[in-house]
Amino acid sequence: MELIQNTADLSAYLAADEVIDHHHPVVRETAAKLAGDAVDSYAYARAAFEFVRDTIPHSDDAGDPRVTWRASDVLRQRTGICYAKAHALAALLRAEDIPTALCYQRLMHDDGSGHAVHGLVAVRFHGAWHRQDPRGNKPGVDARFSLDGERLAWIPDAASGEVDYPVLYAEAHPLVLAALEAAPDRSYLWKTLPDSL
Repeated sequence: MELIQNTADLSAYLAADEVIDHHHPVVRETAAKLAGDAVDSYAYARAAFEFVRDTIPHSDDAGDPRVTWRASDVLRQRTGICYAKAHALAALLRAEDIPTALCYQRLMHDDGSGHAVHGLVAVRFHGAWHRQDPRGNKPGVDARFSLDGERLAWIPDAASGEVDYPVLYAEAHPLVLAALEAAPDRSYLWKTLPDSL
């Protein structure tokens, strides 16, 4: 699949905003700690990915009712669903000048009752975009950082109506952000997640 930037301006994938607030002290402090042990930007990107994947539990897996969406809140509260974790990883990567996009998939619910949009990121190295899924591993999910072939949590099944969206967004998709901002808790959010983009 060919990944398509929603803006030709690569600097947009380094920008800070209300969601990917990489200027926030908690993001800067976390980035500095991770960068201290990294020998280069590739090692930093892998460390940031593993930090978000492994130390910030996916709120559904953990049974955490809190809804986070701003990167600094995700890092401070140590919880979030896929979108929130993608925002946190994007902020950590952009804090170290690594172009990072938000991207999405349409996946079927585990119980087969419908679809929901799933969030992940893409990082730019060596002139190409590489998708990464910091959702968090669990039985049946083994996502890994890779610039040599995708190691995502899920591969969409077109026969089930699942989709890999090719667009790389510089900012959170408005439907995703609206659902996150409106949700008082995760159970409400689960009922209002967008089912397509």
